[in-house]
Amino acid sequence: MDEDLQALFGQSSAVFAALAGPAHEVESANPAFAAARPVLTDQDFAALLDEVYRTGEARSRRDVRVGEAFFDVSLEPRRAADGTVTGVQLIGVETTQVKHAQRLMAEHRALLEQIARQAPLREVLDGMARGIEDLAPQEVFVSVLLADADGRHLRHGAAPSLPDFYNQAIDGIATGEGVGSCGTAAHRREPVIVTDIGTDPFWDDFRDLAERAGLGACWSTPILARDGTLLGTFAMYHRTPRVPQDTDLALTRVFTGTAALAIERHHIEQAKAAAEALARAAHDELARVVRAERELRAEAEQRAAVAADLAARMRAAAAAQAAAPHPERCQLGGAAGCTAPAEIKVADSWGDAAWGCPGHAEEAILNVRTAFIASEELGGLAAYRDR
Repeated sequence: MDEDLQALFGQSSAVFAALAGPAHEVESANPAFAAARPVLTDQDFAALLDEVYRTGEARSRRDVRVGEAFFDVSLEPRRAADGTVTGVQLIGVETTQVKHAQRLMAEHRALLEQIARQAPLREVLDGMARGIEDLAPQEVFVSVLLADADGRHLRHGAAPSLPDFYNQAIDGIATGEGVGSCGTAAHRREPVIVTDIGTDPFWDDFRDLAERAGLGACWSTPILARDGTLLGTFAMYHRTPRVPQDTDLALTRVFTGTAALAIERHHIEQAKAAAEALARAAHDELARVVRAERELRAEAEQRAAVAADLAARMRAAAAAQAAAPHPERCQLGGAAGCTAPAEIKVADSWGDAAWGCPGHAEEAILNVRTAFIASEELGGLAAYRDR
């Protein structure tokens, strides 16, 4: 990363000029002063030069913009041997790289803070893309695609400055040789630089789409996890065909690593959430099984108690019946009575029993089963006998 930062911010320049007399005529100057002169001798600066020449006191001005560059400028009085002010010495130190470095570090720190506080991945990637677009020396559109779990397709991650129709069209593209810049970079696991979309064969299937979006070049770099697993791709688009500069490649390398960190953290959090969800589901299922087992046990105990009570009552009824004398006449004739000999004993599930003749015994069995056995309140055999 140090080499990338050096590529981004290692170049700087200084402006020097020795100005003489109240008219601030140039006695000597370095070549950089020629480009900066229109700004450093404009009306505001002329007043500042006049003040230094008149008072003999040094002055300075920070963040003076010259084209796309910024300078910190110092103005020192030039004096003769007797101390008389004879002119002004101008020294300007370029601070463009410092400002860019400060912005880069601020963007990078903000991204790391977002990752640390587990901000949504889309939010992190979108902020990163916008930051790079703002830092790049020339207009650039940044896109991040995320790899599916199987690594065979790429899904939309972030591309805040690309048209929606373009993002929707490439969402889900396959990874493979010749599938645009991103699909090929993902397949090869190495950067793919297409300097002219209009002629490159990788873009045969997407050339019309790129033309509609106004795109002329695309440089794509795979985003890889520490173990080499494909996480996605990082792409920089340009409106016109262009070869990447060292600063472009350095920005790509710096932020591709940051994107990998964000995506890996996102995958870790997803896996953690999934594991916690499975653990909760397993706990809930175990609790459900325990509750069901308790309910079944309670029901079984209740049934056992009812069965025991029924068995006790049946034993008591059987004992009572065994002790009762055998009647001579049929007991199943109802209110009309029956004088036939009692030959057959009939009993129901409630413990009622009676002796009857064969005819009434058969009738009792049929009627008790069809009419009385269905409802305990009807009384079974007792209800039949007393009808």
